Amino acid sequence: MKRDLQYYAKKFANLRVDRARGVAPHKPILLLTIIDLLEKGKIHRNEIYLSPELTANFLKFWHRFVSSDHHSNIALPFFHLTGDKFWYLMPNPGFEATIQARVKLRSLSALRSAVKYAYVDPELFVLLQASQSRQELTTILIQAWFPEKESEIAESFKYDEFDFIQQSLFDSGGAIYNVEDLKDEDRIFVRNAAFRRNVVKLYDQRCAFCKVRVVSWDGVTIVDGAHIMPFSEFRDDRFVNGLALCKNHHWAFDHGWFGLDDSYRILIPWDRFMEEAAVESRGMMAFRGERIELPRDRAISFSRGPKDARVSG
Repeated sequence: MKRDLQYYAKKFANLRVDRARGVAPHKPILLLTIIDLLEKGKIHRNEIYLSPELTANFLKFWHRFVSSDHHSNIALPFFHLTGDKFWYLMPNPGFEATIQARVKLRSLSALRSAVKYAYVDPELFVLLQASQSRQELTTILIQAWFPEKESEIAESFKYDEFDFIQQSLFDSGGAIYNVEDLKDEDRIFVRNAAFRRNVVKLYDQRCAFCKVRVVSWDGVTIVDGAHIMPFSEFRDDRFVNGLALCKNHHWAFDHGWFGLDDSYRILIPWDRFMEEAAVESRGMMAFRGERIELPRDRAISFSRGPKDARVSG
């Protein structure tokens, strides 16, 4: 059968969904999310990653369109869409047998460990790149699965949920969460990404320890956003609990190899490690007593003493 627009329109209207507790809306919501991100230019290749952007916008459509008591777990449709014969999973190295055996991966963390990205039929991806066919497939999804929400689709496509969350947190200086806020794995993933990206932005993509700044042409940086006090214990995503560190010094901070005092100076124990600095570079001990690089665009201060200035993630 020719895999044209009519073929995929029929596929989208007849998705294989769980009906044990009413029609499970996960698959059509995921497809709407992908169309939305394509419309916004957030997906450029036939590689669909379980990214914060995908997850946040999946939740956006879920809360606007779903009124049943189903749980909004993006891992379910991301995995089970393979059963509709136009969606495929690219395994991470070492997980080829897991994906081939169709071992069920029900959590976001398990799926992200096993799967690098998903991809669709080349014919479908070509169709999804064209505005007219995107609109037609969107109409099919709405009419087949959410007919009562047809008037809301245009409004839903107007904004990017992850950008909105990230900017809101940046403007407010971050947030402290309660236990109830953190029961949903999808929300935790989005929150964590927004915090880390905001911290990196605040530090101008520069490591606070060694001052290195390396950014690729597409905006990828070697600097991470880290928590000073463990998020698992304090649930503190304010910028005063954030620090931008390159990969090496993030790892060292996570393992307690250095800390900070109240004047933002680097504390390094003498007996924690031994090192040999590479030619023309400075070892960690050379930074002992120096002041870290602080954000330039916003006043920020640590509210805890040196014994507390340790990162746990």
